[in-house]
Amino acid sequence: MPRDDFSIGEPSELLGAGTDRAPFTTRPVITGRNGVVTAGHYLAAAAGMEIMRAGGNAIDAGVAMGFCLAVLEPQSNGIGGESPMLIHHAASGRTVSINGQGVAPRAATIDWFRQQGIDMIPGDGLLAATVPSQTSNWLLALQEFGTMTAGQILAPALDLAENGFAMTHGLRRCIDANQKRYQEEWPSSAAVYLKNGGAPDWGDRHRNADWAETFKALAQAEAEASGSRADGIEAGRRFFYEGPVAEKMAAHCRDLSVMDASGSAHNGLLVYEDLASFRSQVEEPETVDYRGLDVYKCGPWCQGPVFLQQLTLLEGYDLQGMGHNSVEYIHTLTECAKLAFADREFYYGDPEFADVPLERLLSKSYAEERRRLIDPNSASMDLRPGDVGPRPLKLILGDERSYNNDTTHLDAIDAEGNMIAATPSGGWIQSSPVVAGLGFPLGTRAQMFSLDPEHPNCLAPGKRPRTTLTPSLARHQGRPWMVFGTPGGDQQDQWTLQFFLNVVDHGMNIQEALDAPTFHSQHFPSSFYPRAQHPGRLVVESRIAAETREALARLGHDVRDAGEWANGRVLGIRFEPERGLIFGGASPRLETGYAIGW
Repeated sequence: MPRDDFSIGEPSELLGAGTDRAPFTTRPVITGRNGVVTAGHYLAAAAGMEIMRAGGNAIDAGVAMGFCLAVLEPQSNGIGGESPMLIHHAASGRTVSINGQGVAPRAATIDWFRQQGIDMIPGDGLLAATVPSQTSNWLLALQEFGTMTAGQILAPALDLAENGFAMTHGLRRCIDANQKRYQEEWPSSAAVYLKNGGAPDWGDRHRNADWAETFKALAQAEAEASGSRADGIEAGRRFFYEGPVAEKMAAHCRDLSVMDASGSAHNGLLVYEDLASFRSQVEEPETVDYRGLDVYKCGPWCQGPVFLQQLTLLEGYDLQGMGHNSVEYIHTLTECAKLAFADREFYYGDPEFADVPLERLLSKSYAEERRRLIDPNSASMDLRPGDVGPRPLKLILGDERSYNNDTTHLDAIDAEGNMIAATPSGGWIQSSPVVAGLGFPLGTRAQMFSLDPEHPNCLAPGKRPRTTLTPSLARHQGRPWMVFGTPGGDQQDQWTLQFFLNVVDHGMNIQEALDAPTFHSQHFPSSFYPRAQHPGRLVVESRIAAETREALARLGHDVRDAGEWANGRVLGIRFEPERGLIFGGASPRLETGYAIGW
């Protein structure tokens, strides 16, 4: 029978207590009484802890980490990108989503692209720029749920940008791969990221003076404002979106023509009015119950509900009884993912523009119908969306090219039970040139729009593209319980699902669950240009037994070896008020992620 008696608070589930020895993990489970933070870079995590020690709450810490990550991991995210987030506010008891995704420019229409002979929005250059939402998102979270000023929160990021930090392998590889383009096409990027005409070495100190000056000016605008803390933060937001920063971003799009994947050079479509009219919003998240836990995700303007769809499918199985990462377990999770992601592909879009049948997609009855499609003895090769409404009949798919874009993540929980999970991305230095004088590039998220006018994710002015960014939050009996997330594009809601099930169904502690080998399907179309699809492909970390991989291949899966530690960089924190403790961890994958407790 499926496990339906979920409970929390067993020491053996957290630290191996009550046994002769704790389970082996690559890192310790990080514990704290006052707070725990995780971030995609250890210096960002340190900044979050610094803010907590100075009296800030988890949201203050999360926003500080977000600004730091934009400096530290510009190959994975930037202020020109986006940052969907989920927040639980202890004092009010509210669990909310911040929409986190910038909208398409008012000049961006399907007809415009058709007139240019473009049938798929390119993933590089200026055409795919949406309104950069990160700054607005962070400031809104701080204004509504934090306690500090923007100047206080920005201090660690300004120090990193102005005084520098050590070049990482990931950032260096990105700069090296794009060195020629910087030198020949993007001189503003070369000025920030090349050293003596070439890529810097690992460990070299990297600075970004223009980024520092941009946000010093924002903090100054806040400091000069009269009124409340919220009024000051609003003044900083206006400086960015209605003042000199917006003017420079608009001029960058108007005056610069950039070669992109379409084979031609284009200016950007973003104009000052798009920036000045933009506002981030607090929204109600989507939620389902799974084994007594209330799990929350952002709405169908991102892929988040696909996580919830997978849970509704999987609660009909005895996952614990199957055995962790057994043939039956991996096959079942993979086939459920295929069904949920097929629905994502055909039905998800910005709900302010599209009628997304989410109530039906997340219902128990629909999950029961869909479960009947899964053959325990054979891998499906078809893309099978459910028949829950009209849908386009044709998908435009591209080739194997990849732009190697990535994402990052952060979490924080404090002793009061405030929680934040955010997944910053976009504004990548490899995808678009730095805006001269500002220190950051614009994003390219509009590549995720469809140019089929019948598709719920079709391009329209003022619309949010369906992003892959998908933080996660869970509560137990109305109380805060866990926040988690990962980079990884379409894989995010597969790797985080496995982490979540490792804790909930398999009783692993946080770090065990993060360390466990993972797998993911590439059966459905990629969300990124050029939207390649690989029916039946199953990418598996090689720490999963060879005999298991061979058995999966016999079921029809196109099994690909990913290497031992290749999939994801999941971060997570779990709250346990009964013992007055918070438990966190960070995957050892991808060099720099870390958790810190206090």
